[in-house]
Amino acid sequence: MHFKKPVVGVVCDVIKYGANSFHGAGEKYINAIAHGVNAIPILIPAQAPGEDLDSLSEFFDSDFFQQLDGVFFPGSPSNIEPHHYGDEESATPDSHDQQRDNSNLPLIKLAIEKGIPLLAACRGMQELNVAMGGELHQQLFTHQQFIEHREDKKAQREQQYQVAHEVSLCPNGLLASILGQTNHQVNSLHGQGIKTLGQGLTAEAYAPDGLIEAISYRKNDTFAVGVQWHPEWKFSQDKLSTALFKAFGDAVYKRFMQKNQ
Repeated sequence: MHFKKPVVGVVCDVIKYGANSFHGAGEKYINAIAHGVNAIPILIPAQAPGEDLDSLSEFFDSDFFQQLDGVFFPGSPSNIEPHHYGDEESATPDSHDQQRDNSNLPLIKLAIEKGIPLLAACRGMQELNVAMGGELHQQLFTHQQFIEHREDKKAQREQQYQVAHEVSLCPNGLLASILGQTNHQVNSLHGQGIKTLGQGLTAEAYAPDGLIEAISYRKNDTFAVGVQWHPEWKFSQDKLSTALFKAFGDAVYKRFMQKNQ
C-alpha cells in the first residue's frame, strides 16, 4: 500500500448514543491533523475491553500499523481507569472508557518502541504518562494548591476554549525551542492531571500552580509529546499550536520519507 502523503492514526473514543456504541473522534482533531500536519488522518477504533487481545497484538504488528507515520491521541470526556496507575477507587466511575484504555496504553508503548512519532492532547497526555508508569491526580479541584483547571460546562463552546492561564515552558525544552519563547497562554478543560511523571518522560511546561502541563519522551530521537491543553482548537490562530503541529508534521514527514526512499 502506497500513500502520496503521510498517514496519521487518530485514536477513537467509544461513544454511547442511546443503546448503541460508536467509535469516533472529534472533527477538530481530524481537521488539525489534515491541515496542521498536512497528513491523511485515519481513525483507529478502540479494542473491546479484555477481549481478543491476540487480535490487538496482530493489529499492532500488522502491515497497516507499520504504514502509520504518526499517531495522535486526542482529548476526551472520559478518564483513565485508576487501576492502571495504582489507585483502587475511582472518583469518576461513570466517566471511563475501558476500550480506549486497553488500546491506547499498549499502543503508546509500541509507538515509542517502533519510533513512530506521537502527539497527545489532554486525556491523551495523561495516557502517555500512565503508559510510561506515571500517576494522576483524579480530582485536581480537591487539592488546595491547584487553581481551577476545569471549563465552565454551562458556558458556550467558544468561551470554554478561551485562554485560561499561562504556562511556563521549560528553558532548553522542546516546546520552548519550537516556539522561541518560554511562556504562553493556553486553554484549560480538564479535571485530572499528572501526579508523578512516567519513566523516561521530561516535563516541558508548568501551570502557575506547579502542575505539569506538557511532557515529552526524548530518547532515541523519538518525537513523543503530550500537552494538557487543547492545541487543536483553532490551531492556526495560535502561535504555539501552529508550531506544535508543524513540529509533529516534520517528524511525521521524516518517517514518511525514510520509508519511501
